[in-house]
Amino acid sequence: MSDPTQAPGLPEAVTAAAAGLAAGGHHLLTSGTLSALAGAGAEDWARFARHWDDLTADTYMRDGGTYRYRRYGHFHLDSATDTLTALPHAPYAQDLTVNPLNGGVQRHFDPLTEEFLADPLTRATVLTLGRIFSAAEGVTAWDVKLHPFRIVTGAGETGKPAPQGRHRDGSTFVTSLLVARHNVTGGESSLYTDDGEQLCAVTLSTPGEQLLVDDRRVLHDVTPVLPVDPARPAYRDVLIVDFDLL
Repeated sequence: MSDPTQAPGLPEAVTAAAAGLAAGGHHLLTSGTLSALAGAGAEDWARFARHWDDLTADTYMRDGGTYRYRRYGHFHLDSATDTLTALPHAPYAQDLTVNPLNGGVQRHFDPLTEEFLADPLTRATVLTLGRIFSAAEGVTAWDVKLHPFRIVTGAGETGKPAPQGRHRDGSTFVTSLLVARHNVTGGESSLYTDDGEQLCAVTLSTPGEQLLVDDRRVLHDVTPVLPVDPARPAYRDVLIVDFDLL
């Protein structure tokens, strides 16, 4: 692993994030920091959030829940040249040892929409993460998976961002980007060592806040979300981005 503090020509926020990952296995990017790195303003985040209205129901929930909506896309990234290449759409799979609730099967999710793929924030977010993880790991070739999620809740159902409980995703790095919270409470993200020590607990609340995690070293969990007003729509929108070494 490289020394991220010695990476030349990178913004201070990138080297700080890489150093945080190297030291403790996690780092929180504030909305202001990510917005500056991605060249985004409030109007960009508002536009980006509208893509979540186009997600489709996840029909693979073995707990019987109907609270999760999502899409899925798979890419290769060369962070040395900022080359992001979309791979042919295919099922998503996790081993049962990684995801005991929904793993062990090929899950066929709808692909990312053309509008989502064309949004400048999609590319800017992935390239920013690529710079951070490349600085932390000392490599530039990455396998990248994008998972936009909407977790809904209401009077009849609790929304569960992490229904499998404390877990790993089976990747090198995992990130959770808050896109929107509407009429909900809960959704606290927490990180743990294998011995159960809590390293971090934070409720992502502002569009653009992003939690970066070294999935090899740290377990993560998210508490359920509940509606503030059960008579109104209530949901939590996030973009999960997984980075794996090629």
